[in-house]
Amino acid sequence: MLVDEAEIIVKAGHGGPGRVSFRSKKGGGPNGGDGGRGGDIYAKAVTDIYALKQFLSKKICQAEDGQDGGVEMRSGANGKDLILTMPVGTFLTSEEGSENELIKEGQEFLLAKGGLGGRGNASFRSPSNTTPKYAQKGLDGQEKHLLLKLKLIADIGLIGLPNAGKSSLLNEITNANAKIGDYPFTTLEPNLGVLNGRVLADIPGLIEGASEGKGLGHKFLKHIEKVRLLLHCISAESDNPVRDYEIVRTELKKFNPELLNKREIILLTKSDLGEIKLKKIGRKEVIPVSIYDFDSIQALTKILSDN
Repeated sequence: MLVDEAEIIVKAGHGGPGRVSFRSKKGGGPNGGDGGRGGDIYAKAVTDIYALKQFLSKKICQAEDGQDGGVEMRSGANGKDLILTMPVGTFLTSEEGSENELIKEGQEFLLAKGGLGGRGNASFRSPSNTTPKYAQKGLDGQEKHLLLKLKLIADIGLIGLPNAGKSSLLNEITNANAKIGDYPFTTLEPNLGVLNGRVLADIPGLIEGASEGKGLGHKFLKHIEKVRLLLHCISAESDNPVRDYEIVRTELKKFNPELLNKREIILLTKSDLGEIKLKKIGRKEVIPVSIYDFDSIQALTKILSDN
């Protein structure tokens, strides 16, 4: 299951308290050590698009606290840092409104800073205070409430109404293994495939009203904000392919008008099953394609490789 949104609380580790202690011999001075610092929390980008699933059961993410200072001026151990893996394309927004984005594999950034350890009583010795009987508490680590939103970083997005043949086409031209069927909403989450190093994303079927929350498309419209090319699939079996085209375009505009400025190739899919009803939509050329027509698949593959 693809989880593309999550809310978490990150708690960096608290600093360990400093120690109050004295050497055992008569007249021994203070020898309390400093506490260790609390662990930091980092986000790290990975290519696993399912990485946000871990936060379904892990809403609070906490790093280790620093340990107490020891005797003989030994410092307490630092708390272990916590690294949270998140998919490339994850946006992180804090309650304060700050934003970060993971845009490439291996990228890391600090989410919450651990607290400093407290100073032990040995640190407070001075000519005027040779036997300090106090030490500092460790400082609290940072705590933040974060909203995580995944926007798939794909080069090409396949869009269209349910049963427009997107998943079948993705399977045919890439190494994907998307589930297909003869009923609406077979695709319940985005599927990815790779063609000559380019990532293609099959976006679940949009319907009229998707931008307002109808159907499934509203959950996944954000996943095409990053693509550079749209493959707009229209079934040759449709009674009104021009209307099908306009429905999807209208939903894109309502969600984000900038999506209409993306490069677009219109495909008349399942062209083996129905009469070719149109050559153009407006001034845009329509390319017929069928998974059962080797030549049409080869021609599409070449077009995508050249774009």
